[in-house]
Amino acid sequence: MPQLARALAVALASLMLFSAAPPAEAAKKKATRPAAAQTRQATKPKAKPRARPAAAAGRQAAAAPASKATQLERLYDEYWDASMRLNPLQATFQGDARYNGELPNILSAAWRQQSHDFTTQWLGKVEKIGSSGLQGQDLLSYEIFVRDAKASLAAEQNPAWMLPISQYYNLGSIMAILGAGAGAQPFNTVKDYDDWSRRSLGIPALFEQATANMRQGMTAGVVQPRDLMEKVLPQLDAVIKPTAEESIFWTPIRTMPDTIPAEEKTRISAEYKRMIEFRIMPAYRALRGFIATEYLPATRETAGLGALPNGAAWYAGTLRQATATAQDPAQLHAWGEQRVQALHAQIAAVMKDNKLRGGEAKLLQRMRTDKQFQYTDATALLGRYQQVQQQVAARLPSVLQTLPKAALEIQPVEADRAAASAAASYQPGINGSRPAVLSVNTSNLPARKRWSVPMLYLHEAVPGHHVQLGLQQEIEKLPRFRRLGGDLAFVEGWGLYAESLGEPLGLYADPYDHIGYLQAALTRAVRVVADTGIHAQGWNKKRAVDYLQQNTGMPVDDANAEVERMMAQPGQALSNVLGEAKIVELRDRARQAQGAAFDLRAFHAELLKDGSMPLDILEQRMTRWQAQPGR
Repeated sequence: MPQLARALAVALASLMLFSAAPPAEAAKKKATRPAAAQTRQATKPKAKPRARPAAAAGRQAAAAPASKATQLERLYDEYWDASMRLNPLQATFQGDARYNGELPNILSAAWRQQSHDFTTQWLGKVEKIGSSGLQGQDLLSYEIFVRDAKASLAAEQNPAWMLPISQYYNLGSIMAILGAGAGAQPFNTVKDYDDWSRRSLGIPALFEQATANMRQGMTAGVVQPRDLMEKVLPQLDAVIKPTAEESIFWTPIRTMPDTIPAEEKTRISAEYKRMIEFRIMPAYRALRGFIATEYLPATRETAGLGALPNGAAWYAGTLRQATATAQDPAQLHAWGEQRVQALHAQIAAVMKDNKLRGGEAKLLQRMRTDKQFQYTDATALLGRYQQVQQQVAARLPSVLQTLPKAALEIQPVEADRAAASAAASYQPGINGSRPAVLSVNTSNLPARKRWSVPMLYLHEAVPGHHVQLGLQQEIEKLPRFRRLGGDLAFVEGWGLYAESLGEPLGLYADPYDHIGYLQAALTRAVRVVADTGIHAQGWNKKRAVDYLQQNTGMPVDDANAEVERMMAQPGQALSNVLGEAKIVELRDRARQAQGAAFDLRAFHAELLKDGSMPLDILEQRMTRWQAQPGR
């Protein structure tokens, strides 16, 4: 899925109580449709069985788990298709085009009840079969499904539906990106164009429901911070235009494929003009007017969830669901502070060992601005990534014993995507027909620092996402809710852990490369402190911005944007850091238990062999592995 579509899926998951996968980024209910057929045991009384030889009884017992696993596989498959019907937008983001013309009112009380009933129904079906006798991937799939479904139900007690819009999950922007053909909604055939026309019928009702939910939030004292909502108005203003031809929604008409017949082009163009001017634009103007005149005066000056009714429990529950942490926000705040101090000390030690003069702040400022750390041409930047690729390949057997089969290519980001792309990003291969790609952004070369390349390669490529996601892609018979979902704390936690392997791989021999990695780790630790400070310690926005600036030296505009993202997406800053911390904890626990017999490569192979999963499920699985005879 393209980067933009993934970002939109995350935004939508924050609005939905139960996304396409039992909440992995919700990653992401009694249904009104008939329940899927279930395999049931016959209830007819049976004659008392004759005694059987022990071997035959053993064979029957051995066959039972396979039958149970088969039943669950069928249920997971039925569940996935049912969840796509329930969440047509999520289906679109997954590349499933069957429901591209549908847009249910995902903010309504009726939809929330339908979602609740759906989760309850499928959880009941799976738990009725149970986990006894399951092993390996079958047991993991059961544990992950049940865990995530229960977490989704627990999250329903929080009134997230009263906060449907901020600048980071603005329904108006999401609909505009989809309708402009810049996201997951396709515009290649006549059916594609008709699908969007039908889907747009739901936009007015969805926006009206967002308004109604925010009004309920105003009554209940559950409103957004003013700083967030002030930035929503320019987002809506960028979409609202007086004519269809000036609108972003007209883009698919301007770029209509030549394969569409002329008479259809005429019909679609006329229909889209009416749709944009008489359906979509009035809905945007009404939403904009409500936010500007009614909602903004009711917004709050406070920054964190803790300021809302039952906000402390809401935040703690958010952290538990996203990271499976057993620590409360106060403990995580203290842990983050200790981590910040430790990383400052490590940076100071590297500076001392390499006789780098001046304070940490001055050094980091020089690393950001000195031209010696910048690239002068795209070829040199790509060449550096290729050099690191060769260095890692030569030393990788010392830390990894299993690699994905897919080849990895390093390519520059296309010019038309560069402005919205990260410095480096990973795209998995496709079934042996397309290699995996590490996309390197060669635009804005002054921003591509030399010291960042080793760290980014380790995270995005090898041994980071290419290894973890590539191996996961090769797992046979993985249910779609796992194969197409994923746990952010695990996936990004492994990416951060992969960065730390730069030391045993010898990639941080250059002190600036080493300090660049430590500075990135420091920034993430600072985010942990600021996030918990805002939402659980009563910090205001200025205190959080100041803390980021003082500890990382980042410019005030960047620090302000970081804090506003934390305000809009509580706890998101902790997931990847706590994922890395859990992996380190499991590694150290195994090393302590095994002593001289500990093999880092075997630990990594075991950690990665079953794909991503919630951290609590991961810990249970690694504990079972650790307890195996001879381990």
